[in-house]
Amino acid sequence: MPRALEYEEITKEYRSWFGRRRVRALQNFSLSVEYGEIFGFLGPNGAGKSTAIHLAMGFMRPSSGSGRMLGQPFDHVATRRRVGFLAENVALYHRRAEAAIRFYGGLNGLHGPALAGATHGALEAVDMQSESGRNLGQFSRGMLQRMGLAQALVNDPELLILDEPTSALDPAARVSIRELLLRFRSQGKTVFLSSHLLSEVELVCDRVAILSHGHVVRTGTLNDMLEATDQVEIVAQSVPPALFANSAVEGPRLHFAVPKSLQREAIERVWSAGGEVVSVNPVRRSLEELFLELTNPDAAPLKLTEPRAGK
Repeated sequence: MPRALEYEEITKEYRSWFGRRRVRALQNFSLSVEYGEIFGFLGPNGAGKSTAIHLAMGFMRPSSGSGRMLGQPFDHVATRRRVGFLAENVALYHRRAEAAIRFYGGLNGLHGPALAGATHGALEAVDMQSESGRNLGQFSRGMLQRMGLAQALVNDPELLILDEPTSALDPAARVSIRELLLRFRSQGKTVFLSSHLLSEVELVCDRVAILSHGHVVRTGTLNDMLEATDQVEIVAQSVPPALFANSAVEGPRLHFAVPKSLQREAIERVWSAGGEVVSVNPVRRSLEELFLELTNPDAAPLKLTEPRAGK
């Protein structure tokens, strides 16, 4: 089955100026992105994320392995017109905002009324239509970020490859871009999103891959990845807070976590104390916790809460 983006056992090495030292940015790297999903691509600095993106866009070639984008090899030039790309460091020609977006639309084969309509639509999508007559040299970093996204949208792409699209934006603009990405998904478009803002990724992505030292260490849906702990959270009422260690009181209810192996014992203890169990759910850790666990071997493990022995 064809995929929107696919890497197959790719290795990418860089050589020093004198060729004596090699740096391996990607090693046996494999990854697939399905059509119609928002896919989060995560990893610490130097993990190889930008290298993987530049390979897909055809800016460089792999040392070994291969990849396909929208069913064509990475270096297929015509396919790039079906893709919207935003680099991490936005660099645009200093001209009027509308003229700049028209220029990038022209590079993608648009002309005449279609180009005019696409330019207007792209500026409107990122809320920059009111600034269309200003020169980009007068724009703040956040405004330039939105203009960079506008040039990625002007050709109505099937696939969006975005490298840190909200890094320079204020909270209101981030919400706007988040809603825009969700709207693209509802239209059947595919979004490949690289970001260090894990909270943003957690809000919009269907699946994520975490990259470390040039290879994928975990991939899957957010629900599967974030609920994969050996703890459950129990909410009970009409029980004394001292019955369980590290419990939290919220009104008449007591919240506490225990290992799954002690779930039955904890529930029976609530009943023995005359309490009522309101809910039992798997503990959902944050994406930040999972990220640190997989990319930082010195990170502290998730703390487990044992029920306090009854008296």
